[in-house]
Amino acid sequence: MINEFKRVFGPEGEIIEFFSPGRVNLIGEHIDYNGGFVFPCALDFGTYAAVRLRSDNRISFATLNFEKRVEIVLDSVEYKEEDDWTNYPKGVIKEFLNQGFDIKGFDVLYYGNIPNGSGLSSSASLEVLTGVIVNDLFNCNKSMIDIVLMSQSAENNFVGVNCGVMDQFAVGMGKKDNAILLDCNTLEYEYVPLVLEGVKIVIGNTKKDVV
Repeated sequence: MINEFKRVFGPEGEIIEFFSPGRVNLIGEHIDYNGGFVFPCALDFGTYAAVRLRSDNRISFATLNFEKRVEIVLDSVEYKEEDDWTNYPKGVIKEFLNQGFDIKGFDVLYYGNIPNGSGLSSSASLEVLTGVIVNDLFNCNKSMIDIVLMSQSAENNFVGVNCGVMDQFAVGMGKKDNAILLDCNTLEYEYVPLVLEGVKIVIGNTKKDVV
């Protein structure tokens, strides 16, 4: 990621790396946006980012997954259909701006190894990752649950996808060797040990729609 970042943005300055996992839900499909119990766990693959601060008020987005690159001015962060995938991180940045945080410019290069459209929360991983980046770079002191809720709000209100909170919660609060029993109505949760000794979770695309 460091080498690719330097290729895209140039070699100068300190580059910081971040990671956010994907997630799979084990029990409770289509329950989260209805306020019920779900049982997701984080995955060991997800979304990576390399970031470098800038001296202006612009953010430049690039990814190794798509050719689309976008640069925005922090004075005017708006949803634009033509900006494609960058609307997800833009929405999270807008959440911080709406709460009055003093966000400065930065360059960011993303790379995700979550298959797009696979139902493993590539968008939530990207959102939570961006929230952690902004929170860390600019000392916003938001808790992880705050970042989870801001990421969900970004997808609901900025991107326009009426998702529940499970995806962002599982990504942000995931814990090694544990699943999460989450009440999506109250956000009460508990970790449940999930040590897969000699067993694997198989995630498959059956090529069939659920009716």
